[in-house]
Amino acid sequence: MTTVKPEIRTVQVMRYVTPLREGGSLPAIAEADDGFLYVVKFRGAGQGAKALIADFIGGEIARAAGFKVPEIVFANLDEAFGRTEPDEEIQDLLRASEGLNLGLHYLSGAITYDPAVTKLNPAKASHIVWLDAFLTNVDRTTKNTNMLTWHNELWLIDHGASLYFHHSWNNWKEQSEKPFTQIKDHVLLTQASEIEKADKDLTALLTIDKLRSIVEAVPEVWLNATDNKETASEKREVYVNFLTNRIKHSTIFVNEANHARQSLI
Repeated sequence: MTTVKPEIRTVQVMRYVTPLREGGSLPAIAEADDGFLYVVKFRGAGQGAKALIADFIGGEIARAAGFKVPEIVFANLDEAFGRTEPDEEIQDLLRASEGLNLGLHYLSGAITYDPAVTKLNPAKASHIVWLDAFLTNVDRTTKNTNMLTWHNELWLIDHGASLYFHHSWNNWKEQSEKPFTQIKDHVLLTQASEIEKADKDLTALLTIDKLRSIVEAVPEVWLNATDNKETASEKREVYVNFLTNRIKHSTIFVNEANHARQSLI
């Protein structure tokens, strides 16, 4: 049975509110034509379209796995947007990002998750560790948890550093079967005592149809903007094959996570 791909809204960015000067990619809070604020990740920044693809796929897989993730939208910038921006660096970024970018609904008043203040139950911590090992997400550490507490619930954000295989691309099959050694730095690893259970839960939930439906929703313009020679359709197939093969070999990254955890406790 084929799973219907997620329905992603497209909004028009109307007003640049403020930059979020974290890292080198200069995301920003912006207001869209629906009246809501979004954290916008720009195609013209840093790793370009590949960061948006990873953020989109990672975020929607996290949502499919049962986690709370801010609504993801396609944020359109027209050519006139940003002309009045006085900061030359930001103006250049906006000009390089005309067209579709990625936006996440801004969770006003959210606070960064602090593991020293709040402990998660072992099941949830294990599910998050499994997810990040699966996605090869290097960016959920004590320095940058990329988790928010909002209305007393945990929300996952920022998956743009995931799926780093696509920066080399040609060895996707080899990369899909590798352990994720960076899991040793995961902020929740010491709390994740049920990783094998998480593996059973999430490999059953993240079916090939579900994964394919998410990849199918990636905008073609992002896929065409990457520096690989394949067509957009061929690139989609690589992402699907990487994800499904990694699921098939999940014991490799599960064992690595358990080994890394044992060395910490």
